[in-house]
Amino acid sequence: MSPHNSQDDNPTGRRLLVLGLATIGIVYGDIGTSPIYAIRESFHASYGLDATAANVLGVLSLIFWSLILVISIKYLALVLRADNRGEGGIIALTALVSPQNEKAAGRRWVLVLLGLFGAALLYGDSMITPAISVLSAIEGLQVATPVFEPYVIPITIAILAGLFAVQSHGTAGVGAIFGPITLVWFLTLAGLGLVQIVQHPDILAAVNLTYGASFFLRNGWTGFLVLGSVFLVVTGGEALYADIGHFGVRPIRLTWFGVVLPSLLLNYFGQGALIISHPETIEHPFYNMVPRWGLYPLVVLATVATIIASQAVISGAFSLTRQAVQLGYFPRLTVEQTSETKFGQIYMPAINWMLMIACIGLVLGFQSSSSLASAYGVAVTTDMVFTTLLFAVVVTARWKWNKWAVAGMLVVLLTIDLSFWGANLPKIPTGGWFPLVVAGLMFVVMTTWKRGRQILGERLSEKIISHDAFLERVEEMSPQRVPGTAVFMDSNPEGTPQALLHNLKHNKTLHERVIILTILTRDIPYVEEDREEITELGKNVYRVTIDVGFAEDPNVPVFLRQCEIDGEGFDLSTTTFFLGRETMLATKKPGMALWRERLFAGMSRNAKRAAAYFHIPSDRVVEIGTQIEL
Repeated sequence: MSPHNSQDDNPTGRRLLVLGLATIGIVYGDIGTSPIYAIRESFHASYGLDATAANVLGVLSLIFWSLILVISIKYLALVLRADNRGEGGIIALTALVSPQNEKAAGRRWVLVLLGLFGAALLYGDSMITPAISVLSAIEGLQVATPVFEPYVIPITIAILAGLFAVQSHGTAGVGAIFGPITLVWFLTLAGLGLVQIVQHPDILAAVNLTYGASFFLRNGWTGFLVLGSVFLVVTGGEALYADIGHFGVRPIRLTWFGVVLPSLLLNYFGQGALIISHPETIEHPFYNMVPRWGLYPLVVLATVATIIASQAVISGAFSLTRQAVQLGYFPRLTVEQTSETKFGQIYMPAINWMLMIACIGLVLGFQSSSSLASAYGVAVTTDMVFTTLLFAVVVTARWKWNKWAVAGMLVVLLTIDLSFWGANLPKIPTGGWFPLVVAGLMFVVMTTWKRGRQILGERLSEKIISHDAFLERVEEMSPQRVPGTAVFMDSNPEGTPQALLHNLKHNKTLHERVIILTILTRDIPYVEEDREEITELGKNVYRVTIDVGFAEDPNVPVFLRQCEIDGEGFDLSTTTFFLGRETMLATKKPGMALWRERLFAGMSRNAKRAAAYFHIPSDRVVEIGTQIEL
């Protein structure tokens, strides 16, 4: 069994319930906190909508069908099928459409770029989600008494700072209570909504789509713009797809239809019933559903729920970044394993502090969750459009679905996605620019690093000699063979690495056993078997290629202990690792723009050392430097 997937593919009984409870805590935290602000924002003063019964029923109808069409049908029924060996998310989906041959390279690379930009958009989402979630929860204190108004921002910043500060300790202990707490949250949502619905059962008429249609006809352009706020109810759909590797599809579907969807609908309809009977509650309908005595406990529960939702987004950013590093779209970064038993629990200091600074900056800059809502949605809607396009390619090219059926599905899904996307575009000047700028910067970094590595490989290949030519040189020089094993790491699976050539040229010695080692990242998350390929080149020199998945930890000592050459394993105490360390020089040679070459050279200098990234003991490493003109 692979390390990433300890649960069965089709869990049942108690195992299914345990996974379902964990799923509620991790997967549905983001979408579960949307009731705090979604309906309030749909009636924001900037729209000029009156809280009439017709408008409330129209908005509720749009919310109901958004949850059904986007989450229940698009993600739960369709997109969750497109897993990459059990892993989901935009990076896994991008790997599925990556070009497999030269013929497909031209058109497929356009799709890969879409997927990369979609992944870059998620960083903006990872910054906004903790800020808007925690801030909206703390704002409930203002409903209790205006005395707390000056303290909302400081309290929010303190909570966010504490949340990011504890990331290095891992979430194994806290994660065990995520599920039960979030389950209490959803039951609270359902209970609060049910109380209002019982008093005004006619609110349930909003399930009729004609209320949504008449809302558009009655309000025109304003009604269309309201879709930008209605979309807040589905911001969390991507998490369903990204987390299938942790829990599997069945628990995600079970908890959605059994707990999450009913609770959300009851709460949204309950808020609608409250607004119709008491229009003055429109500014904070969520908190106004609870009796006065229950307001403070609800604020505490909402705060805990938003922290859990934020934790899931932060962990997702860590996982996304590690996948991008493995696939060659990011420089090597420090990755700390925070759990000995759960492979997916990692901590990345650079990403953690970047997110913390951005979140606190957003709270200080926007000052309220309503203002932050204007920045929310643009990134997620764009990402959902890209997911639809990539999914259509996968089902056509890999699954061979009927093209007419795919075209019909694409028209329906894109109509929904593009409607939400268009309704969010007016938010760009008032805050929607932020996630787009973040995505643009991350996209430049990812594509520059990828292209830079390709250029570096081309420059190095110009100096590479074949294995046969190297062995001939060894024959001519007859170097002294010293005891032990030498491992020369090389990113190129063909030819002789520069570090080995330099060692032979300057030291005029070779170890008794020489290994040329290449780690190849495949476009699947985990390599289950047949990881190693060993080829004897002659004169006790071997070429070893080890395949790793893009979600795996590239631990070279662990991989080598699983290899045997002529019945002999690897003793790290007698093994020396030789690594090449290239110094990049930006030039005007064909390749990239000069500023991108300088960016690549800067990232390369600041990347995590290869020895640490591959978990090689520092006292067993020799680095040989080379200057490369880009």
